[in-house]
Amino acid sequence: MSAGAAAVATPRLDMWLAGSRHITRHAARTLIDAGLVTVDGRPGRPGQRVRDTAEVVVKQPTPSLTPVLLSGTVAQPAMALCIVDEDDSLAIVDKPSGMVVHPAPGHPAGTLADALKERGTTWSLLGGSERAGIVHRLDRDTSGLLVVAKTEAAHRNLAKQLSDRSLGRTYWALVHGGFREDTGTIDAPIARHPRDRRRMAIVEGGREAITDFRVVERLSGATVLEVSLRTGRTHQIRVHLASIGHPIVGDSVYGRPDPDLRRPALHAMRLRLRHPGDGSERSYESPIPDELIEATERLRPLLP
Repeated sequence: MSAGAAAVATPRLDMWLAGSRHITRHAARTLIDAGLVTVDGRPGRPGQRVRDTAEVVVKQPTPSLTPVLLSGTVAQPAMALCIVDEDDSLAIVDKPSGMVVHPAPGHPAGTLADALKERGTTWSLLGGSERAGIVHRLDRDTSGLLVVAKTEAAHRNLAKQLSDRSLGRTYWALVHGGFREDTGTIDAPIARHPRDRRRMAIVEGGREAITDFRVVERLSGATVLEVSLRTGRTHQIRVHLASIGHPIVGDSVYGRPDPDLRRPALHAMRLRLRHPGDGSERSYESPIPDELIEATERLRPLLP
């Protein structure tokens, strides 16, 4: 074996660790320098070569080191996932509120994508390795159902369903104010807010956005809605409902903070799709989280 071939067959520890854990090389060196990586029972060195038969163990970082590691995008321990259904083509995940779907600026780790990769399952790479087969996303504080693809073929199929609007997504929402009508449609283009790039807004010339809603229950100063998406723009439901004077309860970005609810009262409760393998129609439902039920009860009028 030539020297060049040997170098390829036995990569440096820092490079091997970065590739195997999907982190930066800087983060890998930080782990090694902190004494958290052993090779065959001995402390590892960044430049040492790693044979195929080597046993590499990475210890859990201490809390004091975590901020340093996050600057190098080392993945945090994955949160527990609720998998509603799973087969060789896809998985249906019930995401908790507070979990970011995939890495993004300001949220490099501790995401749903990280949790999926921690399971050791092979996911589609169509959207990039960091996205672990995620076909569509939910806002960080929105809970509920989304579909993840395991193969590129399944990913393409589900993405087409999303594009042609045959992949149905229905949300439960608790909003401020009352409605005279029982049903309605909001058709207003959405784009980045012209002055605040962290927010979205109704903007002339923005991307088409259409939201349908149906009144489920009228409460004291609030309304429970069932909301369906025809398009999937960032923050679409939150922006659209706020634009007609009915912001979601607990939404401090597009409405106002709620002292009793630390998240927007928005939940992806139903998901409908055609299975990319056999073409069968599948429908999934997620129960409304307890904190949203409690928020509803506080607004329900008392019976005489």
